[in-house]
Amino acid sequence: MASTTFFSFRLSLFNHQPIKRPKALLSSSRISPSLSSSIDNHLTLTRVTYPLLQSRSSPNGRFHVAVQKEYSDGESSESLVSDTTNQEEFSWPSVILPFLFPALGGLLFGYDIGATSGATISLQSPELSGITWFNLSAVQLGLVVSGSLYGALLGSLLAFSIADFLGRNRQLIAAALLYASGGLITAYAPELGVLLAGRLLYGLGIGLAMHGAPLYIAETCPSQIRGTLVSLKELFIVLGILLGYFVGSYLINTVGGWRFMYGLSAPVAVLMGLGMWILPPSPRWLLLRAVQGKGSFQGLKEKAIVSLGKLRGRPPGDKESERQIEETLVSLKSAYADQGSEGNFLEVFQGPNLKAFIIGGGLVLFQQITGQPSVLYYAGPILQSAGFSAASDATKVSVVIGLFKLLMTWIAVLKVDDLGRRPLLIGGVSGIALSLVLLSAYYKFLGEFPLVAVGALLLYVGCYQISFGPISWLMVSEIFPLRTRGKGISLAVLTNFASNAVVTFAFYPLKELLGAENLFLLFGAIALLSLLFIIFTVPETKGLSLEDIESKILK
Repeated sequence: MASTTFFSFRLSLFNHQPIKRPKALLSSSRISPSLSSSIDNHLTLTRVTYPLLQSRSSPNGRFHVAVQKEYSDGESSESLVSDTTNQEEFSWPSVILPFLFPALGGLLFGYDIGATSGATISLQSPELSGITWFNLSAVQLGLVVSGSLYGALLGSLLAFSIADFLGRNRQLIAAALLYASGGLITAYAPELGVLLAGRLLYGLGIGLAMHGAPLYIAETCPSQIRGTLVSLKELFIVLGILLGYFVGSYLINTVGGWRFMYGLSAPVAVLMGLGMWILPPSPRWLLLRAVQGKGSFQGLKEKAIVSLGKLRGRPPGDKESERQIEETLVSLKSAYADQGSEGNFLEVFQGPNLKAFIIGGGLVLFQQITGQPSVLYYAGPILQSAGFSAASDATKVSVVIGLFKLLMTWIAVLKVDDLGRRPLLIGGVSGIALSLVLLSAYYKFLGEFPLVAVGALLLYVGCYQISFGPISWLMVSEIFPLRTRGKGISLAVLTNFASNAVVTFAFYPLKELLGAENLFLLFGAIALLSLLFIIFTVPETKGLSLEDIESKILK
C-alpha cells in the first residue's frame, strides 16, 4: 500500500506542514543523497520537484519546494498522483522589464491594426491623402492593408529556420529593427510600390516578434504568473490597437495623416530594441543549447546562471540561481537522454507533437477565419457604412470599440485561471457567431438602425477578447512539448498570419462579390464550426504544469 504526502519547506529547512490545496503537479528530478538522508528513515524520498521557471510564490515570499514521499511496505505499487506546485521567491520589479520590452512587440503589432483602420480612410481621401495616387482599387487597398501580414507570414517562416539559432533575445532585437525601418519607409513612401515594401518590412518584424515574445516571457518569468503575463501580452496588443485608433482619430483631418499614423511606430520600436539589448538571454534557451551540444556545455551553463540571477535581481554568483540551473539540467538531460539533439521539421507532425499542433494551430486558424482581421482592420469603413459617414465620426467610434476591447481583455486575464480555458472559449465563440449573424442582418434588412452594427461590433470584440484573443496564444505557449516547442510555435504563428493575410486581403473582393450580408453570414457559419472544434478537440489545461500537459494530455 502506497500513499503520497507533500511537504513545504523554506529552502533547505523543513516545516512539516502539509499543503492543503495542491494545484498542479510539476515534473521532477532526482535529489542528492545528502538531502535524502535528512528525511525520516522509514520514508523513501523518491523525487523533488524543482524545474526552472516552474514555480509559485507564497504570500510571505518564501521559496517552496514540493517533496513527494511514498511509504514502502515491500510491495510493488504505484505512487498516487497529487497536484501541487513548488514556489519560487521573486520580486515584481525584476519581472517587469523582462515582460515589458518583449510585450512592446505585441503592442506594435496591435498598433499596426489600429492605425491601418484610420490610414485606409486617410489614404483614399482626395482632400486628406496628400498624394496623387489615392484612387486605389480594391486589390491595391487589400495589398496595403494586408502587406504587413504577408511580411509577418515570411517572418514566421524565417523564425522557423533561425529562431533557435538566434535565441529569443536577439530575435526580438531583429524584430525591433524591422519594425523601425518598416515604419519609417512606409511614412516617407513617395509611391505605392515603396509603401508596400515598407509594409512588408514591418510585417517581417511582426512575424519575428510574435514568435519570440511569448517564448521569452514564458521562459524567463516565474511560473505562478506565467499564464497572467502571457495573457497580458494580448492586453498589450489591444493597447496597441487602441493607441492606433487614438492616433488615427487625432490625425484623420490632417493632410497626409496616414504617414504620421504609420511613422509613429518607429520610436516605440527603437525603445523595444534598446530594452532587449540590455536584457539577458533566456536561461532555458541557453540550457537547451548546452544539452543539444550547440556550444561549450560549461560556458552555456555559467551564462544561464548569470542570466537567471539578473532576471531575478540577485547578486552575481548567487547559490540559488546555481541550484535552479543544476536541477533544470537534470530534467533536460533526462528529457533528451533517448532522443536526438533537437526536433526536426517532420517531428512536429508526429505523435504528441501532431496532436499539439492540431489544437494550437486549429485555434489560431479559427481565430482568423471567423473574420477577426476584417472586423478590426476595417472597423472605420464598416462604421462609415453604418451611418457614421464622416471620417472623424468613424474613427471616434473605433476608439470606443478599442476601449471596450481593452476592458474585455482585462476581464479574460483575471478569469482565465479561475474559470478555465474551455468555458471562456465556448462562451466567447458562441457570442462571436451571434454577432456575425447580427452584422449580416444589419446589412440585409436592418440598415436604418446603425446602432445594430455598433452593438454587433462591440459584441464581436467583447466575445473575441474573452476567448480567441488571449486564450489561443496562451494555449499555443502551453501545448507544445519542450523538444519541439520552438518549431511548433513557429508553425502556429505561420498558420495564424497566413490565414490572417488571406482573410484581410480577400475581404473587399469578397464583399464586392457576395455582398456584406452574405460575407458576415459566411464568417458566422465558420464560427459555428470553430465552436464544434473547441468542444470536441480542445482540452482544459487550467491548473496543469507544462510537464503535466505533455504527459497527460498529449499522450
